[in-house]
Amino acid sequence: MARPRKNAAEVQDILLTPDESAIIPVEEQPYPLPEGWKWVKGSSLLGPQESQKPTGDFFYYIDIDAIDNKQQKVTSPKEISVSKAPSRASRKVHEGDTIFSLVRPYLRNIAYIDFSLSNCIASTGLYICTPLRCTNSRFLYWLMTSEYVVMGLNKFMKGDNSPSIRKDDIENFPFPLPPLDDQQRIVDCIESLFAKLDEAREKAEAVLDGFESRKAAILHKAFTGELTAKWREIRGIKKEDNTAKIKNILSDIKYGTSEKSDYTYTGLPVIRIPNITGSIVDLEDLKFLKSSRSSDYDLVERNDILMIRSNGSRELVGKCALVDEAIVGKAYASFLIRLRPNPTINPKYLLGFLSSSLARNQLFAKAKSSAGINNINSKEICSVDIWLPDMEEQNEIVRILDSLLATEQQIKEVAENVLNQIDVMKKAILTKAFRGELTRHIHN
Repeated sequence: MARPRKNAAEVQDILLTPDESAIIPVEEQPYPLPEGWKWVKGSSLLGPQESQKPTGDFFYYIDIDAIDNKQQKVTSPKEISVSKAPSRASRKVHEGDTIFSLVRPYLRNIAYIDFSLSNCIASTGLYICTPLRCTNSRFLYWLMTSEYVVMGLNKFMKGDNSPSIRKDDIENFPFPLPPLDDQQRIVDCIESLFAKLDEAREKAEAVLDGFESRKAAILHKAFTGELTAKWREIRGIKKEDNTAKIKNILSDIKYGTSEKSDYTYTGLPVIRIPNITGSIVDLEDLKFLKSSRSSDYDLVERNDILMIRSNGSRELVGKCALVDEAIVGKAYASFLIRLRPNPTINPKYLLGFLSSSLARNQLFAKAKSSAGINNINSKEICSVDIWLPDMEEQNEIVRILDSLLATEQQIKEVAENVLNQIDVMKKAILTKAFRGELTRHIHN
């Protein structure tokens, strides 16, 4: 990142000092501040916004869509022909500014303008926070991203379609203002702590990114016999090369029949695509059928497998879940297909196989797509080849898979919890920073 301007105000010949700032009366101050700090209005921290129309052939435009609100950075300014410039493209930005979306401020479309972005033009939907000489530019950026400012300004939001705040809401908002030396110490402390948290975030994200590939590798080993190689060696058993078509290990396969027009709020429960969230059926957001007569529909039995057979998302097609006791006796929707295993196969073995790349590669080699919808049918499912060891080895594979995948799921949940905690910790650090607690810690 380019080095921020030490004094953005000098560029604009704005020399407002803290003594000249509009101090907030004691009765209007949100919370007590350390000695030497002041409560001031936004107009005392921020220079006036400047207008600048695009010139030349092309220009770089920063609108709300150009901001990544998770990283709170401008990641994709648009290169636009001047002749096609949006009417909103008229805000000048400077190195060291912070841009803050006036539209839906709770979404945190906030970003710091470094040197590489200083030649851009911003949308009028963004408030350009240009720091005056009493304000460190990085201090202002962190202040504008804090929970105190974001949620405080959110209270002024008005409108239904695109609820927004006004520039006056920012300019009249009370901001905590420490002396410049304290501002720099606060910035140094925030950025040092955040750097450590970001390092932890990268490690947690790497764990999450590798979850699917580790799971795929485990499933591949399971259904090629590698996972039970040691188990067979101990027992002096050779790997069986028995291969079967899925049609030979099913006693029945059937499409669902219910449609959206059949759904109501009482009656016979129906399992739909949104309920197929993992290896088991999720009973959240259940719908019901108008007719409660079970004889009108095919109902699922224990150890049936429900598969998504048609969807716009390729990732969802072929996704399966096992029917347990809680699901027995429910109907299932038309975009699902029910597979009923016969006694030659452990239902959990079949479920694991259908989730593996070995099965999915075969399914999608046969699957068809029409109007952006991916489809697989019963004939294509039945023609898939599956390695079928004897029941004892199937059971052992299921046992090992349950253990390994449970461990992987725990690792994933720990990583997700770390990411959630990092966000909570960052908010807490900013809250302490702008109450003067980080400064006190440094002094002590």
